[in-house]
Amino acid sequence: MRLLVLGGTEFVGRAVVEAALGRGWDVTVLNRGRHAAPFRGTPPGPPGPAGVRALRGDRTAPDGLAALAEGEWDAVIDTWSAAPRAVHDAARLLADRVGRYVYVSSCSVYAWAPPAGYAEDAALVEGAAADAEKTEYARDKLGGELAALGAFGAERSVFARAGMILGPYENVGRLPWWLGRVARGGPVLAPGPRELALQYVDVRDLAEWLLGSVERELSGAFNLMSAQGHATMGAFLDACVGVTGGTAELRWTSPEVVLGAGIEPWTQLPVWVPPGSEGFDALYQADVSRALATGLSCRSVEETVGDTWQWLLSVGGSVPQRDGMPAIGLDPAVEAKVLGVPLEW
Repeated sequence: MRLLVLGGTEFVGRAVVEAALGRGWDVTVLNRGRHAAPFRGTPPGPPGPAGVRALRGDRTAPDGLAALAEGEWDAVIDTWSAAPRAVHDAARLLADRVGRYVYVSSCSVYAWAPPAGYAEDAALVEGAAADAEKTEYARDKLGGELAALGAFGAERSVFARAGMILGPYENVGRLPWWLGRVARGGPVLAPGPRELALQYVDVRDLAEWLLGSVERELSGAFNLMSAQGHATMGAFLDACVGVTGGTAELRWTSPEVVLGAGIEPWTQLPVWVPPGSEGFDALYQADVSRALATGLSCRSVEETVGDTWQWLLSVGGSVPQRDGMPAIGLDPAVEAKVLGVPLEW
């Protein structure tokens, strides 16, 4: 297979490139070449794995796609999250020379708040346009879908509506933040309940499904995350404690106490949203039967957490974060106050 990846040096794009090389595919990447290595702080090196043909181009510039003026590929995988116009321009340029457009979208494209058990036919956000400039995340992701659909048609377009993505190379900082916090040890505010069901996808499992969608010649939209309850908040944090040395003490705290302290779910306590809330239904109650029926296989939370910890250690232990992303995580002083313990760690 001949694969074109738009991006290819960070998180999802990097996992896709590595998975494609593992299958023996011929891989080309187009990116700006800004990253001497996948993340800041890593040793100098090439912008992508060995064996990849690297093309340079800035999709936001007038001539940013010039490097793609020639060439043919079986598929393109695009992870773009900003102005839909960039997807629109790339899709139109490639429509006659690429077999299938696979766009990594988001479950955020559904109108808020989707009910528990929502499937791919749920109502979508309004106001998205294929050739729009950057607006807000949900409309931009749906605009990217519309852009690919307009150029490639329904039969040659795949939309992977991913939920929370975890795993090595994460540049959002959710799992790395928890690993860093638990590694510091001491009492840790663990937002309950322990049995809170989580639904997410390991970036490597996402990458394998994306490549499989090309092999299977799939089309249409798919909710891309694990089955409901694939892991729990308890299993997630227990895995963090286990891989970091086991010195942390998880202090399970009720949602009422967490919210009463003014702590923001999802941002100040990454991954966690209170049960029974709109956010919980939207993030952790999607119907993923369509993805599971087409080859999605999800590894254990212990493997995801353990491999992410090993990768994090390999890049110096610091929490990487994509440029422009808001800061996440809980202030130690706030945590100590809620737990009623001295601020000593």
